[in-house]
Amino acid sequence: MYRNFLKRVLDFFLALISLLIFSPIFIVITLVLIFVNEGKPFFTQKRPGKNEKIFRIIKFKSMTDKKDINGNLLPDSYRLTFFGKILRKTSLDEIPQLLNVIKGDMSFIGPRPLLIRYLPYYTEKEKLRHSVRPGITGLAQISGRNFLNWDERLQKDVEYVQNLSLFFDISILFKTLKKVILRKDVAENATAIMIDLDELRRKN
Repeated sequence: MYRNFLKRVLDFFLALISLLIFSPIFIVITLVLIFVNEGKPFFTQKRPGKNEKIFRIIKFKSMTDKKDINGNLLPDSYRLTFFGKILRKTSLDEIPQLLNVIKGDMSFIGPRPLLIRYLPYYTEKEKLRHSVRPGITGLAQISGRNFLNWDERLQKDVEYVQNLSLFFDISILFKTLKKVILRKDVAENATAIMIDLDELRRKN
């Protein structure tokens, strides 16, 4: 009952309440980013959700759109702004995803939604991660976040799906809050320490 009904009900009402509580912070960050990022406060990108259904994730924009002389985006480390670093360290860049939860694209707890181009590179077992809604946080995030290798990270996603329950979600939520407060396992630039999944598995 929890997996198929109650989880979605709790997600909706908790996301709605959280959005109301964080609305002053939401407005302030949006206004700052309009100035910092030349009128573009939000980052959106298509991601696969439950049953691999594509949706558009929304986050606060932590990087500029600066390009080189050939029109190509500069490396992430050159585009990450000072304010963007603060947002990532405090996980405040995730606040707009409350809108994704309200819409039903995401859940508070679940495997993080990854890139569409990774879809052909999951094993059959790893594809279980798409049998539930993706989450703002999840088991992989409290177990090392970007400091896990891909095999470990995806195994944690499968482990979550296989053991999904109310008490498991509550445990992950409280451990997430603890990590946010202590600012543990937060990589300002994940691409600097982690190769893309498709690139890694093409090599193997």
